[in-house]
Amino acid sequence: MNIKEKTIRLIDDLKATCQSYGLGNDGNEYKIITQIFMYKFLNDKFGHELKIAKSPFAKKIQDSERWELAYSEMPETERQLLLVSLPPETLKLRPEHLMYSLWNRQSRGEFDEIFDATMTDIAEQNIDIFSTQTTQNTKIPLFERLTPYVTDIDQRPAFARALVDKLVNFSFEDAFSDEKGYDFFATIFEYLIKDYNTAGGGKYAEYYTPHAIATIMARLLVSDDDDLHNIEAYDPSAGTGTLLMALAHRVGKSKCTIFAQDISQRSNKMLKLNLLLNGLVSSLDHAIQGDTLVSPYHKNDEGSAIRQFDYVVSNPPFKMDFSDTREKIAAQPARFWAGVPNIPAKKKESMAIYTCFIQHVINSLKKTGKGAIVIPTGFITAKSGIENKILKHIVDNKIVYGVVSMPSNVFANTGTNVSVLFFDNSRATEKVILVDASKLGEEYKEGNNQKKRLLPEEIDKIVDTFRDKKAEDGFSVAVTYDEIKEKGYSLSAGQYFDIKIEYVDITAEEFEQRMNGYRSKLTELFNESHRLESEILKQLNSLKFNS
Repeated sequence: MNIKEKTIRLIDDLKATCQSYGLGNDGNEYKIITQIFMYKFLNDKFGHELKIAKSPFAKKIQDSERWELAYSEMPETERQLLLVSLPPETLKLRPEHLMYSLWNRQSRGEFDEIFDATMTDIAEQNIDIFSTQTTQNTKIPLFERLTPYVTDIDQRPAFARALVDKLVNFSFEDAFSDEKGYDFFATIFEYLIKDYNTAGGGKYAEYYTPHAIATIMARLLVSDDDDLHNIEAYDPSAGTGTLLMALAHRVGKSKCTIFAQDISQRSNKMLKLNLLLNGLVSSLDHAIQGDTLVSPYHKNDEGSAIRQFDYVVSNPPFKMDFSDTREKIAAQPARFWAGVPNIPAKKKESMAIYTCFIQHVINSLKKTGKGAIVIPTGFITAKSGIENKILKHIVDNKIVYGVVSMPSNVFANTGTNVSVLFFDNSRATEKVILVDASKLGEEYKEGNNQKKRLLPEEIDKIVDTFRDKKAEDGFSVAVTYDEIKEKGYSLSAGQYFDIKIEYVDITAEEFEQRMNGYRSKLTELFNESHRLESEILKQLNSLKFNS
């Protein structure tokens, strides 16, 4: 069994443990699963860094069959010198923090207290680097107490032991090899959180962006030959961080700093895990929990305006009731120049909050910045309202440089048809590429839902067509901004496709033969029609009143 299969089995085992203790589908299950997974990953990552450390004291670790034992038996002075040699983004663990230590203390009666105290102590000892924060600068620690989520106090020690039992014989060591990279961890992360990305999340439900769409957005924003350094990338509706991870790996992790904000506590926890899995520890400090539209956290150096970035990506909520904050948002007309949706008289959940995020994304671009945002496909043909104002703005100012309309049902939890808008704030392009990929994708079943996913060769086709601005019948077209204005500011590729009428050359004899055939067929149909009319009248006349 390879490391991917083993990791998926570990996730299944952890979920089964939660189920056994009454936490299956519980609102707090995701906290337990993500934290335990993160703890084991960081424990093993710490051991891996000890083994490759450039320190004379690392030899004791390397020569030992059990690195945990060698580390625990080191004199305190040597241990501290060894820790100093580790990369600054490495989680620092004391001997009592290790999985090995927890395993050896399982027999103690108050093991739940030991377990929880270990988690919170690790978080406290590493809070300067391994924490995220809120818009009010409150630090959100890496770990929290988990056993209190088990209602039965007497079951808590057993629950903690069960979690440790699942972890102790598993190792991430094989996942740290050079060939294991973004695709591996992206797949594992998607599997880990798949049960927690549902509309059941309530008002701030998380919708995981499909890996294929994230890949397309990253590849179209960052060219193969771009020479990039000190890049800043931002997502104002970051969710679990899928778009940012794809973009960071496209740019290069060492060349990119990630900035994020999202209102959801759940998303913040999962984003933190995603950053850690992808080796982006230095960006944790920029992962903010809070309402971007009301209180954007990332500001310029003076703090007087929102910060602007090299790349901005977003998959915002499409429709959400934000009536409780609507007036605060509307009180910022400079930010929301096209307007803010009104509160509907009845159907509050239909407020088009995504229009606010489009405006925020555009505002957040540097003068040479590029951006991409997922939007409902209906937006690209809007004829009125805020949507149309935004369309006119991005066309008149030559900000939009491409659109890709995706297949239906590509999202795991919503059937909304989506498109992706691409922005280039340098405004250097003369033509806009419109791609209709709605007919691509293979169908598959997910539970009771019929879904679609893009195949690798289809992703390549979209990317190549977009980059080269190729026109292909029924698939893509490159149009000028003036042509878009003539079509009422529509960004739908289908409205620019030529209507093809096929002509077939035939002789006079063939023409007469076909016409005779049509006459003969019509005569048969007319005769049959008359027969049926007579039969219906005959049946009608046969009806008698029954007293």
